[in-house]
Amino acid sequence: MNLIEQSEHFVSNLLKDNLSNLYSYHNINHTFNVVTAVNKLCNKENVEGAEKEMLLVAAWFHDTGYINGVEDHENESVKIATAFLKEKEQSEIFIAEVSKLILATSKYYVPQTHLEKIIKDADYVHITSLEYESTCELLRFELKNTLNLTFSSLDWAKENLSFLINTHRFYTDYALKKWQPLKEKNIAAVQKRLNKEELKKAKESEAEEKKKDKVEKPDRGVDTLFRVTLGNHTRLSGIADSKANILLSVNAIIISIALSSIIPKLDSPKNAHLVIPTFIMLMSSVITIIFAILSTRPKVTSGFFTREDVEAKKVNLMFFGNFYKMPLKDYDWAMNEMMKDRDYLYSTMIKDLYYLGLVLQRKYNLLRIAYNFFMVGIIITVVAFVIAFKSL
Repeated sequence: MNLIEQSEHFVSNLLKDNLSNLYSYHNINHTFNVVTAVNKLCNKENVEGAEKEMLLVAAWFHDTGYINGVEDHENESVKIATAFLKEKEQSEIFIAEVSKLILATSKYYVPQTHLEKIIKDADYVHITSLEYESTCELLRFELKNTLNLTFSSLDWAKENLSFLINTHRFYTDYALKKWQPLKEKNIAAVQKRLNKEELKKAKESEAEEKKKDKVEKPDRGVDTLFRVTLGNHTRLSGIADSKANILLSVNAIIISIALSSIIPKLDSPKNAHLVIPTFIMLMSSVITIIFAILSTRPKVTSGFFTREDVEAKKVNLMFFGNFYKMPLKDYDWAMNEMMKDRDYLYSTMIKDLYYLGLVLQRKYNLLRIAYNFFMVGIIITVVAFVIAFKSL
């Protein structure tokens, strides 16, 4: 087994056993691609013998330092290669040359010799691949997992384009002739993706600006809340009015019957015992009617507001009693002012519900009193009539 085969065997096992799975780009696949590219460039650039051997050994070891982390991995790779080559009894000159070639793969290093140019170009052979974008995604994933560097799709496209145009270049004659056109195609693809991401970002920004500039309206959930609550208040008010009408109708009938049938007979001495029960019945009915009327009696308001009231957000424009005396143009202006101000609009709706609640509370309290008087009056009246007839 020659030195290159020994290097392949050693590095393959080293990376398999010691390299973290977080390195989705700098792994054995990348190393194999670089070795293959070095072989090709050596054949095209007429590099043979010891020089080719040094290049291939350096290619196998150039990323082994990643087993110890990202930081200073080139020097770590040199240490690993040096220890291996010493074990294989290679000369100090050979080891020094391999070390220089490994260090030449540093991202910002400008190669000085022909061999350095070959390994430098080989290290970036993925730039010429049809799978360039997917390969870059592996690097993006690796940077996130190992260095906690997170890039948006737009930022990553910018980063790639900047590297391809401003940082990277090929150095060997073959790479400049054959690989540069492939690189240009990938530059165009990245530029296209960047344009797409920028257009997407611009649309999102435009939509966000429109959303900010647009007058904010109540959310559907809030709108539903107010609509349902207002509907409930209105139905409860209608129920209260119906109950009041029932009391009014029943007690009006009772009073009518009493006035037409019972009271004319009270003049007779033999019906004197009916006076007190009849009086109790009439009084309970009258009091019930009074409270039923009070529960349905509307409250009269001024029907007028001023511009200052609107600007100070004091007036409830949703209740007719606050604006029925106002000219249409003033009310139209006031409503538009309210709709422009979300806080004023919500506050007005809340106040409207609150005061409707107060009205309902007053109605039901009065109805409760009316029903209590009606119930107690009926009971006392029946008891009084029973006592009156038994006393005969």
